[in-house]
Amino acid sequence: MSERTTGILEMTFAMTLIGTLGIFVVFSGENPVTVAFWRCLFGAVGLALICSFKGAFAYKISLKQFLLAVLGGIALTTNWVMLFHAIGHASISLTTAIYNTQPFMLVCFGVLFFGEHLTLRKLCWLALAFCGVVVIAQSKPELAYADGNFTVGVALSIGAAFLWAVAVVVTKKLSAIPSHMIALIQVSAGAILLAPFASVADLPSQSSAWGSLLTLGFVHTAMMYTILYSAVQKLPTDLQGALTFLYPSVAYVTDYLVLGQKLGTVQILGVAVIMLAAAGMTLGWRLPFFRKEKSYHQA
Repeated sequence: MSERTTGILEMTFAMTLIGTLGIFVVFSGENPVTVAFWRCLFGAVGLALICSFKGAFAYKISLKQFLLAVLGGIALTTNWVMLFHAIGHASISLTTAIYNTQPFMLVCFGVLFFGEHLTLRKLCWLALAFCGVVVIAQSKPELAYADGNFTVGVALSIGAAFLWAVAVVVTKKLSAIPSHMIALIQVSAGAILLAPFASVADLPSQSSAWGSLLTLGFVHTAMMYTILYSAVQKLPTDLQGALTFLYPSVAYVTDYLVLGQKLGTVQILGVAVIMLAAAGMTLGWRLPFFRKEKSYHQA
């Protein structure tokens, strides 16, 4: 089997895994902060074992690199808390759709901090994605299990996408460090950060809750990180971008089949618009009505 084929299989598996994450968050029955804490703690244990097996602990990390990794961990775990809160307000499907505005957050950061060009094409995809979010935000969906404030769920999803982009930007500055080590520092920082706020004194009494939390930590964090990073090393960026759309697709299907969440016509339209815009941005689709693109960037 070629390296490319192996990478495709790994990426497909990783995206399928993360697409089922929301189901286990709901099944755990715990509040979002507690779920994120246990995910960090169990994920740290799993990643520590992986780092030990791969000899990552022999790598020397400077204080600056360590602090950057911690900063990325704070952004990453806060993103998880906001995302898990959003699921309770707006369902897995709609939260995932809005959360997939992440590529646009990264584009904005690239313009602001890295002097990257913002083309008219990207601006159009960004405007289209914004329209999709507005369509969803203005709708009044029937939610099968989420019982919070839908508008709050939309806002939390956008906030989570923003913090995920922050974590990515910080992690980009740590490219010289083994990825497993970065992930270990991040989730360890998250566990320490969330410990005072998590309901660890009132432990889950159901075995199903513990099964969900263990799965989130060891499978959706330690295993998923390992497989995903391995795939990223083998595949070109465009193919990675294409395969990432398996994540929302799996999330929508499992939300419907397992939790019974149905989307109305308006919500389907909003989701489709966001997915189209994200695909166009990620895969670099050209807009036929623009012959020559202008670019805009910060001086």
